[in-house]
Order: sequence, then structure tokens, then C-alpha cells
Amino acid sequence: MTALRRLLTVLCVPALVLLTACGPGDDGPTLAGAGEDRTVEITMRDIAFSPDQVDVRAGEKIRFVFTNTGSLTHDAFIGDAAAQEAHEKDMRSGHDHGEGANAITLKPGKQGQLVYTFDRPGQVIIGCHEPGHYTGGMKVTVNVA
Repeated sequence: MTALRRLLTVLCVPALVLLTACGPGDDGPTLAGAGEDRTVEITMRDIAFSPDQVDVRAGEKIRFVFTNTGSLTHDAFIGDAAAQEAHEKDMRSGHDHGEGANAITLKPGKQGQLVYTFDRPGQVIIGCHEPGHYTGGMKVTVNVA
């Protein structure tokens, strides 16, 4: 059994190192920068985010890693309530929201990242604005203390 373990270690460790070095590949846009304070993983599925609430400190730089485990395309748009409503209105009128420093769109099975610095206390929302998702409650409330 010891020889088998050594063989598996010799074969698996280089493969894992190679996979780690390759990063996310074509799984979605990566807008990560250096020096984040922490990483928060968020799952997108059906019309829900998990977790649906996150607590951060004012001035904290967070790397959000989104994984779409659902069967539908989802997006994540970071902004206050007014920005969310404006973005929702734009989406309903047929405007393409595209990608940016505070938005990402992921097809089913894909993963992507956004880095965002929360500059003042209050509430910020991460919303999915695919048709019917935001109005159906697909939001993450970010409480900034």
C-alpha cells in the first residue's frame, strides 16, 4: 500500500500544481486585483444567491468569487438601492449591462470574480438582473459597518 501511495503522490501532485497555476481559464471574467482584505464565495442558483447576506467593514476590499451552479445565466451587479433600481430599469428596457468593475455575467457552470472596496457604512446590494431574477429576490445584502 505504501508504494501505491507514493505512486499516486508522484502522479497527482504535479497535476494539481498545474491546475492551480492555470487559474479559472475561460470560466468567466476575472477582475481581481492585489491586496484584497478577504475573499467571499457566493453561489448563484435558480433565482437565489447563497449566502444572501454579508457583513463587511467600511474601507474593506473584498474579492467576491461567484459560482453559477444553476441552469440559467446569472449576473451580479454591485451598488446601492438606487443603482440597483436604475440597472433593473435599463435591463427591462433591453439595454445590455455588459461587464465592468462592479458587474459580471456567468453562464451555468462558470465561475468569475469581482473585487470591490466598500468605502462607507450603510447597505450595498449585489443583484442579479436577468429577467425576473431581481424582482424575484435574487439579491445579497452587504451590511457595511
